[in-house]
Amino acid sequence: MNTSTYSAEVVNHRSKASKAQARLAWTLMIPTIAVLMIVIIIPVFQSLYQSFFGKAGLDPETGFVSETEPFIGLANYADIFTEAGERFWIAAYNTTLFGVVTVVLETILGVAMALIMHKAMRGRGFVRAAILVPWAIPTAVSGILWGWIFNQNGVANAIIGQHIMWASGDAAAKLTIIIADVWKTAPYIGLLTLAGLQVIPDEVYEAAKIDGANAWQRFTRITLPLVKPALVVAVLFRTLDALRMFDLPYILIGPRKSSVETISMLVQDEASNLRYGSAAAYALILFLYVFIFAFAFVKITGADLGASVEKKRRGPGGRLNASVFLPRRRRSPQPVALTEGGRS
Repeated sequence: MNTSTYSAEVVNHRSKASKAQARLAWTLMIPTIAVLMIVIIIPVFQSLYQSFFGKAGLDPETGFVSETEPFIGLANYADIFTEAGERFWIAAYNTTLFGVVTVVLETILGVAMALIMHKAMRGRGFVRAAILVPWAIPTAVSGILWGWIFNQNGVANAIIGQHIMWASGDAAAKLTIIIADVWKTAPYIGLLTLAGLQVIPDEVYEAAKIDGANAWQRFTRITLPLVKPALVVAVLFRTLDALRMFDLPYILIGPRKSSVETISMLVQDEASNLRYGSAAAYALILFLYVFIFAFAFVKITGADLGASVEKKRRGPGGRLNASVFLPRRRRSPQPVALTEGGRS
């Protein structure tokens, strides 16, 4: 058997193997695709269809009450961009504000919590359990607890020595939601960040210390780059959850409060008042908002490139090379031993 025939058989064998793997992959993905069709794609199209209809009521042509929802086309979407949509834009502002501010604060506190939980010390198990307790508490229970704290006769006013109506004011109500949400979900980011910290070998830090890197350089040039894949996933999931915030402001402040009303609360209020068409339109807009944000976030942060970057940072044997994270230092010129004739 010559070389060309052997190479052709190898290529043919690899091609058959890759096709078999592709068929197996699609076979395993069929149940997942079917579930996604049932719980996501079909409801989205149903909501799109529902958004073209108005509220059932008095028929202007006959003068009688009709139980059939009238077809109004894109009127529900057009109302958003007119004076009738002022409530929606306030809800959109609140949704974006809560999503940005809470996630930024939670990321900072979560990374700090992860560093504390990762540190070898006495009672580390107790510290980890204490940090994760707020995240384990249901949001409804958390909202009630914080409602007692921010009551006009609650702990918050007793500590600051002032009588503040936290649920009535605009800025005070927003601050209440931000504090309660950060307290509850910062441990979530801390937990995922801790998982990323635990896969970093100690040899990398030891090599960095030998190279003269201080604590800040080790944090910015080793810890953050290596924990980035886990941190990016945590921030993405947390942001998507924050943009769909409903239960905490609904329980802590109350429904139909423009100071804290989000798009999810607006959808629930429209549906509870039998305005299913406008509720479906608002829900679709929220879906597109979350989808566009997730797509842009992944593209900007390069979240899907974590594996390839990790491979580049590994040296021979699969070990991480600390020198790629540290600034290169100038090397002093080495003395050259000269022999007779000026040659080394």
